[in-house]
Amino acid sequence: MADVMSGDGTRIGSDLVRWLVLSLLCAGGSLGLSWLGPVVPLPTVVRGVGGLFAILILPLASSLVPVLFLRRVPRKKRKMAWQLIVPVIAGVALGVFGSGAGDATALADRGVWADAVVVSADYSSTNHCDLRTVDGRDISPSLSESDGCQDTTSKGDELRVRYDPEGVASPDDGHTSSDGVFLATLFGAAVVMGTWGGVRQSRWDRSYDGA
Repeated sequence: MADVMSGDGTRIGSDLVRWLVLSLLCAGGSLGLSWLGPVVPLPTVVRGVGGLFAILILPLASSLVPVLFLRRVPRKKRKMAWQLIVPVIAGVALGVFGSGAGDATALADRGVWADAVVVSADYSSTNHCDLRTVDGRDISPSLSESDGCQDTTSKGDELRVRYDPEGVASPDDGHTSSDGVFLATLFGAAVVMGTWGGVRQSRWDRSYDGA
């Protein structure tokens, strides 16, 4: 009896470590890849591939790998623990908002303040303002709504902005709030729920009797 309990404890411990490592790699990869893009800065093609992994591939892997790892359960009878929905959603959010955190870090490191003129403004969905410095240099990318392109901003307005000379990080007006707590919460949720869901998948696999 003691040997059985010891064996069960060993298997549970092994499952916990295995799925914790996977969850950390997937969540950390989504956040790290999206954050590194503007900070390094990475070439456009590399950023595109990294973004694909951060927003799509790694979040899906965090949920699909535990399901595909099942050995005893026939494919048609496999199911996914509800906990594994969380790392998919959180992973996508980490990939999206991690890029914004990377922009803020990049601007803090190499950003340049300048007086800029609004060349054009797009209000079709989320506001975006195309800018040019007063001495005629284009600023890229465009200024987003959350970073200072307001509904009241129009062509010809002058703004004081911080921009990236490399043209990678999005410019801002210096009032962008930090997403640190939000990102930490998403990361924690992805790791905890991903690990929990993976352990449940492994337990189902061991308990399957083929009936």
